[in-house]
Amino acid sequence: MPQLSTPHAAVVGLQWGDEGKGKIVDLLTARYDCIVRYNGGANAGHTVQVGTERYALHLIPSGILSKGKINVVGNGVVVDPEKILEEIDGLRKRGVEVGSNLRISDRAHVVMPYHKDQDAALEDLLAKRAGTAGNGGSIGTTRRGIGPAYADKIRRSTAIRMGDLLNREVLERKLDTICSMRMAELEALGATIGTGANEVRPLVPSELATRFAAAGEKLRPHITDTVYLLHDEMRAGRSVLFEGANACLLDIDHGTFPFVTSSNCSTLGIPSGSGVPGRQIGKVYGIMKAYSTRVGGGPFVTELLDATGDRIRKRGREYGTTTGRARRCGWLDLVAVRYSTMVCGADAIACTLLDVLSGFDELNVCVGYRRADGTITDRFVPDAERMTEFTPVYETLPGWSRELTDCHERSDLPIEAQQYLTFIEQYTATPIELVSVGPERNQTLESACRATAGAR
Repeated sequence: MPQLSTPHAAVVGLQWGDEGKGKIVDLLTARYDCIVRYNGGANAGHTVQVGTERYALHLIPSGILSKGKINVVGNGVVVDPEKILEEIDGLRKRGVEVGSNLRISDRAHVVMPYHKDQDAALEDLLAKRAGTAGNGGSIGTTRRGIGPAYADKIRRSTAIRMGDLLNREVLERKLDTICSMRMAELEALGATIGTGANEVRPLVPSELATRFAAAGEKLRPHITDTVYLLHDEMRAGRSVLFEGANACLLDIDHGTFPFVTSSNCSTLGIPSGSGVPGRQIGKVYGIMKAYSTRVGGGPFVTELLDATGDRIRKRGREYGTTTGRARRCGWLDLVAVRYSTMVCGADAIACTLLDVLSGFDELNVCVGYRRADGTITDRFVPDAERMTEFTPVYETLPGWSRELTDCHERSDLPIEAQQYLTFIEQYTATPIELVSVGPERNQTLESACRATAGAR
């Protein structure tokens, strides 16, 4: 059955996050009417630079920076109500309109304070037990409560959704059930209950209900049934751009498990996280850095624990938008990128931060993994335990010395940079349509990135 002709598209990360999706969404927003976030929570962040202004967005879609767009936080997102209110307030103070252009699903699940306590307590416990009885240590989460909130979603009876915040009586009834269970779980994880600086405060249902019902009232104008909203918009002929948070290699099902996030952050999460069938998506833009980074624990075959890694980190400003944590840096892993393009169904690639690689005499690109027994595979393995035995098989390409920030077309790039892009296209069998050579909107090469991709 042929794919439907549709104006809707998606932007998704092809690595471990932080690929510059926010910039690409911001660039593409002009072509779409609705921008939709469909997964993740305040553990993710998009950085967008508009002129001299730099915006760090955590829950609100990047389309909020463009006038006349509807921005939707879908049902697949876990929302920290107080964080999104802070974000709204911060944007308004900077002159950004946030009103009827922001809609939040009434079915999106809520991140509560006890989720953050659980997240931190479990990470601390796993860190203490590292190396015992096969325990591999903590996951390296942001401790923002994302995983526990998604766990409650699956448990159902202990979950709170955004719509619940609009009815204080319902909210307190649910919290009466949840709080006693949660206190027992926190104690079992080794948390100390009390009022000290390093202690977990006792959970009082009435207090939490008052606090979050108040947040709900402030958010009431934004909370709605976004599934019907999106289908109504599409039926009216308006186009939708889906904005992924995190990235494919952090997908709960298809990433380096268990060192992943708690949602389906590949394009496979769009239908469940928004209520829009996958067949409605006509084009998928896969976003990748010209090198590799990841945050937190987990296998990273091409990681550079040397001066080269430090150089990439410094030039690329590789520090987390949400946490400020230094990112782990390494050479480009094309085995991983090709896997992600396959899983996400990427039709085109946007390659970001190519300018960071200027000044290297040579560039290594991973084209295979060598197993412990010496055999080589060119297939990504979404399992952390198995990937720990892999070492990279590199192909070395010539580098370039010129800075790229003044380039306006692909043909303006040094021949070595053009060859680097062509190598990526051939290995992934996917064309590169966008190349970012700097943080600003006008530093994205869009028109001349049309080389034919071929199977390697």
